[in-house]
Order: sequence, then C-alpha cells, then structure tokens
Amino acid sequence: MTDELRGKKVAILATDGVERVELEAPRGALYGAGAQTELLSLHTGEINARQSDISPAGTFPVDKKVADASVTDYDALLLPGGTMNPDQLRTDPDAVTFVREFMGTGKPVASICHGPWTLAEADVVRGRRLTSWPSIRTDLRNAGADVVDEEVVVDGQLISSRGPDDLPAFCNTVVNRLAEAPQPA
Repeated sequence: MTDELRGKKVAILATDGVERVELEAPRGALYGAGAQTELLSLHTGEINARQSDISPAGTFPVDKKVADASVTDYDALLLPGGTMNPDQLRTDPDAVTFVREFMGTGKPVASICHGPWTLAEADVVRGRRLTSWPSIRTDLRNAGADVVDEEVVVDGQLISSRGPDDLPAFCNTVVNRLAEAPQPA
C-alpha cells in the first residue's frame, strides 16, 4: 500500500443494482493508495450488487444515507455504474442534490459506465466533455455534454470512463487526480 492518498476521504454514491466491479475496483485502488472511502446510499443496511446487470453479485454495507451526508466531509466523489443503480439515484432528490453540490465544490468527481446519468439529472454536464456506456450517450448529449468514445476522459474535476473494460485506466486516473488535489485542512 502506498500513502499518496493518506488523509483523503472519498464518497462512493451507489444503491441497489450497482455493478460490483465498478464499485469494488476503484474502492480497492483508492484504499491501496491510502484513501478512506464511505459508501453513501438511499437507505441504510446493505445494497445489492450485480454482475453485468443480470446476476446477483453479493452485497455492500452502507456507511451512511446520502440524505445525512455533507459534501464538505469528502475530497472526491465516485459514481459507479450498473443500469439500475444510477437509474434509482437520479430519481432521488437527496442524491441529485448531493451530486450537484459536489460538482459545485470543484473537487474530483469520477463516474463510470451508467454513472453519468446522475450527473445529467443534476444538470452538471452541460458544456463538459465526458464518456459513458454507449446506451446513455444520447441522454448525455441531450443534457448538453460533449460525449466522446474514449477509455478515460478528464475535463477539469470530472473523470469518466465507458465501462468495466476501462477499469485499470479509470482507477489509475482517479488515484492520480486525487493525489494532485489539494490536501484537506
């Protein structure tokens, strides 16, 4: 384990239907670099993960409801995908508000696969360059984003990737960008 992210705390916003590998791999990379993570969700208890949106893939314990979280407590935000996960998040006012307020801080926000759906709902992709899973690209364009088909896209504070095949590059970019961000007070 390295210590380049020691003292950094990352919020992971996810709910039932999250793509397991898209939560687990970035969280592991962050932990391996010394960061602390907290899983925020729409409810307490556990969330159900999926593999390829179809197969049950275990559960993750929730640390805190997003309604009870403050953006000031975190140095970065991770939005994993899976189809059902962001589809539920984007209909929850507390989740959408949290994402909108987080984008307003200028702190790093990393989103993969279907994760940008919540960003679109929060109306924070207008004029931004990003990528996503192919099936939501029209939604992102309609929300004003410049959508490209690349492994990892960095636009200021926003880091995005297309899906599970991009996880190695996505995780590396997330760790590096967070390491470059100012240390918390």
